[in-house]
Amino acid sequence: MSTEFASIHNHHERAVFDAVLAAAPRFAHLSDPQIQADVACVALNRLPPRYIRHAIDFSFYLTDPERAENEAAIREAVDFAYQFVQAKMAMRARR
Repeated sequence: MSTEFASIHNHHERAVFDAVLAAAPRFAHLSDPQIQADVACVALNRLPPRYIRHAIDFSFYLTDPERAENEAAIREAVDFAYQFVQAKMAMRARR
């Protein structure tokens, strides 16, 4: 793969990973790294993709209100994702 392509990633990935770990104490029963990876996937799928090559590419163009809105959307997506995964695990346990 070309080096130019290898540098492309979704801007939300790092922020979602950090938010999953920050929210983890509220969901201690979902602390398994495999489950947290599932939570991150669900959260990322709820956010619009923002592909960039360098973090500054995206952050540089955001206004303060847009940055705050983006951070709120990430927190909401992560909270939803934890609750979604928790509900799915509860449903499986009932079988």
